[in-house]
Amino acid sequence: MLATNAANIEECWVAFEAGANNDFSLATANSLQPTAIHIMIRDLARKASAYARLLRLHRPIGIWLLLWPMLWALWLASAGHPDPHVFLVFIAGTVLTRSAGCAINDFADRKFDGRVARTRDRPLVTGEVDPIEAIALCIALGFIALGLVLTLNGLTQLMALGGGVLLFTYPLMKRFFPLPQFYLGAAYTWAVPMAYAAQTGTMPRIAWLLFIAGLVWTMAYDTMYAMADREDDRKLGIHSTALLFGDADRLIIGILQIMTLLALWLVGSELHLGSWYRAGLAAAAIFAVYEQALIRQRRPEDCTRAFLNNNYFGMAVFVGIALEYVFVK
Repeated sequence: MLATNAANIEECWVAFEAGANNDFSLATANSLQPTAIHIMIRDLARKASAYARLLRLHRPIGIWLLLWPMLWALWLASAGHPDPHVFLVFIAGTVLTRSAGCAINDFADRKFDGRVARTRDRPLVTGEVDPIEAIALCIALGFIALGLVLTLNGLTQLMALGGGVLLFTYPLMKRFFPLPQFYLGAAYTWAVPMAYAAQTGTMPRIAWLLFIAGLVWTMAYDTMYAMADREDDRKLGIHSTALLFGDADRLIIGILQIMTLLALWLVGSELHLGSWYRAGLAAAAIFAVYEQALIRQRRPEDCTRAFLNNNYFGMAVFVGIALEYVFVK
């Protein structure tokens, strides 16, 4: 009798535990169901990530390559002591305009990018961002950059208009202009005369010599970049200096690198810069030689590495300028 009662009690307890566990599991499952707020936050995070990739914020190499010539100019125009307001405006403006340029470039190339291995995962191709959103982002960033420029002098504001035209028309150049990298070089280096205008209110001859240095440097590194996409560009009918130069690409890139270093040497000679500056140019020359070694076999991955290495070229020149004014001037 006692054994029977004990068995009944045990069966009841097991049944109770099973029911309690089922109730707990249901409660837990219900608590883990996504709410409307969770879904909204998730969707916003995905959209923000897509916008960031559209603006290339995950790949800041373009920002750095834009920054270096601008920083060269600001330091040289101010003898190593740039105006803090001008400095901050140009830093922010560089990030904004480069991001806006990426948005308009991807909008213009959206029908081509899906047919190129390197670009087929861009947000406009995958549908994560609509074309109208890319245009809206570009306009919004442009207006913010315009607001910053309006805090500078009138000459700089006029120069900014020219820079905006260069930047936003560049994507069209690849359709019909055989030297789009030349046009890109002008757009990317336009910040040099702008920096002189903002810092000094003038655009002296030295500003344009530095502009030429930045322009031919941009042609050199963007030709390396185009070498990685040469076959895709040929199939799509897109112009590039890599296609135009053909088998002479390495030689012409080398000539452009020498022209860059020569122009920078002339800038230093004109401004009576000394050993620190020359050391910076020597370091930049070593990086240029390394880039020539990388593109020797014209392998796409090595051409991309050579392109990325130009960040160190620009940095070496700037460090030489900065140290010259720290220890000598």
